[in-house]
Amino acid sequence: MSLAAAFHDQARACAGLGSPFTARLLDGLADRIVPGSALADRLLNWPGDLSGNGASLPLRLTGGLHALVRLGRDATLSAAYADPVGVSDAALLAAALGAMARHQGFLLDWIESPPQTNEVRRSAVLIAAAHWLAARIGLPLVLSELGASAGLNLLWDSYALRIGTDTFGPPASTLTLSPDWAGPLPPATRPQVDSRAGVDLNPLDPVADRLRLLSYIWADQTDRIARTEAALDAAALARPPVARADAIDWLAARLAVPQPGRLHLIFHTVAWQYFPAATQTRGLALLQAAGQRATPYAPLAHLSMEADGQSPGAGLTLRLWPGSEAITLGRADFHGRWVQWAAPAA
Repeated sequence: MSLAAAFHDQARACAGLGSPFTARLLDGLADRIVPGSALADRLLNWPGDLSGNGASLPLRLTGGLHALVRLGRDATLSAAYADPVGVSDAALLAAALGAMARHQGFLLDWIESPPQTNEVRRSAVLIAAAHWLAARIGLPLVLSELGASAGLNLLWDSYALRIGTDTFGPPASTLTLSPDWAGPLPPATRPQVDSRAGVDLNPLDPVADRLRLLSYIWADQTDRIARTEAALDAAALARPPVARADAIDWLAARLAVPQPGRLHLIFHTVAWQYFPAATQTRGLALLQAAGQRATPYAPLAHLSMEADGQSPGAGLTLRLWPGSEAITLGRADFHGRWVQWAAPAA
């Protein structure tokens, strides 16, 4: 896929996920990045898959531009971002191209790191699934998250899920998630978390990396930014442990530790799909082997929210051991804007 095609493809995805401003920016830039500058040459000669399934190069660049705005380093670009609805395509493109020329060094450094957004609304699925597990299994939880980044979704039990007039979560929650919900309500049984940990190849710090985490959120989605800011504030205090390691090596060590009297819940949200095929195969084999060792007093669960080749959104699946029971929970928007809940009665 060419650079221009990757930008147009990402623009369509941004439009579908509720960011017309970012879609316009990407469409405008797609055919205007030409050889001759250090930044343009780096972008045009980037190896491998440039799309959202690979390097996500378009989002690396838009994240860097948003960072310049958040840092207040480019007045012209900031003025264009200040009115995402009213700014013309021509003014937006001119501001972006000008900023790319003025801040090449900053942007060259920025694009070396892949996007990490920690979409907190995905915790709506985690809250609902944990309530279902609490009603079904009735044991405290040990949490293991793969692809945890800054660990914001490791703190799902401090958030509330509101569905109509019903609220699931602690009385004093860090933030409240209100996705468009279709299907039955989760059980009212409150889950208890005994311990939590996560892993990421490049974990981000909720304080030191705050700018990076916020800049990758599309600039016209102010509600997402506000939610992430609240979650970052909570993570800065709670400091959920996220190890820097290969996810499956870390998982192997986690699964080797017995958890008597607790349900070990391994989960990932839009992360597994980016693991290499060999890594996925090894991970599934480890889970299956650990499942064979599970008992009713020390059960194991694997919760997945990932692209599955179907639409809309991501598939929600749960596997429980002992018994290797596969349970379809429904589907959800990749950013958690809606949930189609189809879990059976617990």
